[in-house]
Amino acid sequence: MKIEEAILYCLAHQNRGMRTEQIAEMINRHRLHVRKDGQPVTSNQVYAVVCRYPDTFVKAEGRIMLMI
Repeated sequence: MKIEEAILYCLAHQNRGMRTEQIAEMINRHRLHVRKDGQPVTSNQVYAVVCRYPDTFVKAEGRIMLMI
């Protein structure tokens, strides 16, 4: 799945706000998204995706949450 879909899955599954490190760890643990180079997803990647989709994700108090 795409990384933005993996982030959505993590946040919906946990039903709470999460830090980017927690999201990246969950994506890698469950292999929800695999990078083309085979490296694990980083918290910086998660943060970049969150910034790219402001209509979907909210950043507040160091946590990422779903807008919906």
